[in-house]
Amino acid sequence: MPSRERVLAFVAMVEQAEYVEALEQFYHPQASMQDNQQEPRRGLERLIADERATMARFQTMRTEPVTDLLIDGDKVMIRWKFVFSPADGAPVVMEEIALQRWDGERIAEERFFYDPRQTRPPAASG
Repeated sequence: MPSRERVLAFVAMVEQAEYVEALEQFYHPQASMQDNQQEPRRGLERLIADERATMARFQTMRTEPVTDLLIDGDKVMIRWKFVFSPADGAPVVMEEIALQRWDGERIAEERFFYDPRQTRPPAASG
């Protein structure tokens, strides 16, 4: 189970937009991530590649300061709020809950719960 200090160090790194570094330093080599009811993505190399692909789609990505964080043994729950800014167009704001299972001091499993409508561009008015 992670120490509170370890979880807070992870959160701080994500808040500083050090996304790939957070994966490298805090995720288990066989970690998995799952978005809503989709199939899990497995393995740290895959997770890093997916993160880099996401970052490449946007001019900037930032994380709002975390205000909701729960730690209970090996379970951690974080409410994240991200702002993705493309080169052209309006920023996309995404809020989600991450439920993590830690194995010692590393994240072994993570599942994200969010409204997928957040990831779609706003409908044109007319």
